[in-house]
Amino acid sequence: MSSTPTADPAPTVKKGEDHEVHAQGEHAGHSTAMFKNKFWLSLVLSVPVVLFSHMFATIVGYTPPDFPGAMWISPILGTIIFCYGGAPFLKGGVSELKTRQPGMMLLIAMAISVAFIASWVTTLGIGDFNLDFWWELALLVVIMLLGHWMEMRALGSAAGALDALAALLPDEADRVTDAGIETVSVSSLATGDVVLVRSGARVPADGEIIDGVAEFDEAMITGESRTVHRTVGEVVVAGTVATDNAVRVRVTAVGSDTTLAGIQRLVAEAQASSSKAQALADRAAALLFYFALVAGILTFIAWILLGSPDDAVIRTVTVLVIACPHALGLAIPLVIAISTERAAKAGVLIKNRMALERMRSVDMVLFDKTGTLTEGRHAVTATITSGTMSNAEMVALAAAAESDSEHPVARAIVNAALDTPEAAGFGYRGSDFSSMTGRGVRAMVNGSEVTVGGPNLLKELQLGTPSDMRDAVQEWVGRGASVLHVVRDGAVIGALRLEDRVRDESRAAVTALQDRGVKVAMITGDARQVADAVGAELGIDEVFADVLPHDKDSKVAELQSRGLKVAMVGDGVNDAPALARAEVGIAIGAGTDVAMESAGVVLAGNDPRSVLAMIDLSRASYRKMIQNLVWATGYNLIAVPLAAGVLAFAGFVLSPAAGAVLMSISTIVVALNAQLLRRIDLSPERFTT
Repeated sequence: MSSTPTADPAPTVKKGEDHEVHAQGEHAGHSTAMFKNKFWLSLVLSVPVVLFSHMFATIVGYTPPDFPGAMWISPILGTIIFCYGGAPFLKGGVSELKTRQPGMMLLIAMAISVAFIASWVTTLGIGDFNLDFWWELALLVVIMLLGHWMEMRALGSAAGALDALAALLPDEADRVTDAGIETVSVSSLATGDVVLVRSGARVPADGEIIDGVAEFDEAMITGESRTVHRTVGEVVVAGTVATDNAVRVRVTAVGSDTTLAGIQRLVAEAQASSSKAQALADRAAALLFYFALVAGILTFIAWILLGSPDDAVIRTVTVLVIACPHALGLAIPLVIAISTERAAKAGVLIKNRMALERMRSVDMVLFDKTGTLTEGRHAVTATITSGTMSNAEMVALAAAAESDSEHPVARAIVNAALDTPEAAGFGYRGSDFSSMTGRGVRAMVNGSEVTVGGPNLLKELQLGTPSDMRDAVQEWVGRGASVLHVVRDGAVIGALRLEDRVRDESRAAVTALQDRGVKVAMITGDARQVADAVGAELGIDEVFADVLPHDKDSKVAELQSRGLKVAMVGDGVNDAPALARAEVGIAIGAGTDVAMESAGVVLAGNDPRSVLAMIDLSRASYRKMIQNLVWATGYNLIAVPLAAGVLAFAGFVLSPAAGAVLMSISTIVVALNAQLLRRIDLSPERFTT
């Protein structure tokens, strides 16, 4: 049985809740606050216990204070520490006995119980034993309380960070009504309401921008430090900040349906999920229990046979005391807790800890193309003109003609002009706009008739592609791009290539994965020529094209049949079967889909470079787990025989005091080693094209 505390299911995000309570988590009624309080009180009480200990005074070399009743200070305060501070471990030990699953809690309970009984035997003068373990008992309990406090605090950190984010939600929102703008509480917002988000203000609920353009700080959700440009039709998430302009947002999700609530659920699932590494630690603890028990029995028998009953008791008690596996108890849980917290702060939400563990051994990452490696919307990726007209002027004319259209292609052309300072400088304006269904659009621009459309438009106008543009246009068509021609006053003046634009981040992600020895594949329902063009641009190792959504999982199985361990990265909607089949399923993109059951990991943002954070964190976590396990188990395997007296013939016996000190050092080393995970840089900005 694990002693690792687990978090309660995450609550619905509501402004005004006591978020600290949710971050604490509980295990068998033990909260972070409880361990904290018991630790500090036990620490204060342990100071006089240690100070008045004759054994400790002998080790350090001083004379303990002596006055009437001084001899009872350590026993009385030690008893209080045992009953108060040791209660969680005693209860946990009883629970493990009842379930017949001995583990860390039972070992801890056995160690402090043996120390407690042996110390009282010595204090009361029963027999001729020098088993004054009061100071070891006090330090054992204090160290164990500290370790459990640290562990539970780390386990609650990810949820705590997200709860703190929820606490940053505004108390009030500016709701837009027919009568004007009214200030209401966030809790009163409903789906369909329109709210005004002013410059510098936080978005009060998930929604869609219906008016305005702004840069949004989404770092608290995605871990991405740079602001993100959001315009009409795009989704914004509660808690993010409009940094430069005011926008109007139509509310699409409130309460438990919001992204924040979904993220909290994910973190809670991650903290409650099982882990092979944790199972390994639990088995090690069970084996260590039997090892300590058998070692204690053999030690007692051996020293009795040697004719030294006093040594038999002292050595046996020492073996049982220093066999306490608190370092082992921290070896795995603390690493997992810190890695889960670090991942959450980097926008990588671990639903299942097994996914993080498997990521270190992945051989191939299979990306869905649309919306993952690409932006998932049309963008102008190339332009060409005929004659002497500049590309900027041609784009400006096309954008002016398309300015009144709401078609996604029209939006792409207008955005291309806005992103090109030279095009925006022409100041062209369109009028008399009309749409020609299936062919394109027509408008008057600066006194000239400008039409924009595809092949059907040229056929209707009985025009052909100018010779100086023909080769480029044919190459565009060959790669599967959409081609729109721009016609002014009956003459073709240029053409635009529109494609699903490849994310700049994708290039960096693919290169970095390959540098780590991980192959990269892409899967898409697009035509072969489109897929190959994207694959060639990114340098992808293998491309699957013309794949229907329900066939994507068979491609994952095909890769697995080659002996590859696959991580599948998709949008989590039509990729669900493939996400579930892969060794690691990673859903990309923030929104209400963050709670998908098909993926083991959700990237809160849409940056494919976050996959690198998973791999780096997985490999680093594994190294820390192995290092901690080796240190923790190695200490016990060496210290227990020494405490039993296997080298007594050579004049060396590990004293109870030295054993307690070594045990403390072992625990501290394991805890500090796990904390080194916090030094790993998981920011996507590490990887640039």
